[in-house]
Amino acid sequence: MNGAESDVMVVAGILTLFYRIIPTAVGIGPAGTATSNYVAQDSDGARWFVKAYPAGTDLDAERQALELGEFARLGRIPVPVVRRTLDGDLIAAAGGMAVSVAAYVENTETAEGGLSGERWAAVGETVGRLHQILARHPAGPPRRVPAREVCDVKRARQRLDRLLAPFAKSPPTSGFPAWARETAARRLAALPVVAAMVKGLPTTLTVQTVHGDLASPNLLLRGHQVAALIDFRPPGHRSPAWELGRIVLDPRTVLAEPQWPTGLAEGVAAYRAANPALSAEELLAVPRLAAGYLACSVYPLSEAVDDPAAVTPELEAYGRNRQAAMAELCERMTEAEEVLHDLLY
Repeated sequence: MNGAESDVMVVAGILTLFYRIIPTAVGIGPAGTATSNYVAQDSDGARWFVKAYPAGTDLDAERQALELGEFARLGRIPVPVVRRTLDGDLIAAAGGMAVSVAAYVENTETAEGGLSGERWAAVGETVGRLHQILARHPAGPPRRVPAREVCDVKRARQRLDRLLAPFAKSPPTSGFPAWARETAARRLAALPVVAAMVKGLPTTLTVQTVHGDLASPNLLLRGHQVAALIDFRPPGHRSPAWELGRIVLDPRTVLAEPQWPTGLAEGVAAYRAANPALSAEELLAVPRLAAGYLACSVYPLSEAVDDPAAVTPELEAYGRNRQAAMAELCERMTEAEEVLHDLLY
């Protein structure tokens, strides 16, 4: 029995012992960034998504993340039902493995293919309702912070300096490491331009409890509708305008949709109708926040130093897409802001 088969056996045992789910089949599920995922089918034909956490995971933080998803679900946000253990816990641990179990969302695809058509408005409306619900979360009400706390150019400089230090000692000559080093150096040199762009943001921005990792792999679509939001992070205050921009201006969408400024306006209009609490000034800042976030991020460039084994052709392509999308956002910033201005004012 190899390691994968052994893990499947452990998952089957946990489902039976802790959840009273009698699995008739357990198989490898969709790949996760940090987790191993499985899909199990029970004797009634229902399917379950099983997430296995790596050793060293902060399970208390993961429980908080699952609880945040439950809170959103109570507000009628499409979040898969989490199955609790027989003791009422959100996570079960046995055989060297810790897992959570949720209903499997059938017949869906992630938003990794990009947004288009009616999906813009569907995503904007869902995120608007999500933020309206999470504004009432016990972690605390929305508050205002200086814009530099949302888009921190000073911190980005420190991160880029730290990333470039190992490269200076042993400069890579080819492949993803060489590209990462060159790209990090260009981003460092461009930070004065980024700082000037950030000055165009409102002086202060709203922060509140948000999803925390609302990226395209965590948005499940069924046709033109949002089927589910998954993989919440523990409650933390971040900018809802930033989170909206992160998903509707995902690099895959920006590069695939030449008319993305128009689609952005459709998403923002639907968001505003669902969550009128966020000001027009902050919604106008969405493309600037999205570009600033990409410019200040060191992921996935940092993987070349921190975790070379994680660098796959897919990750390299994603990194290049992020860089290209940042350039596209900056080049068409005025156009996007003009479209949003006409919508909002």
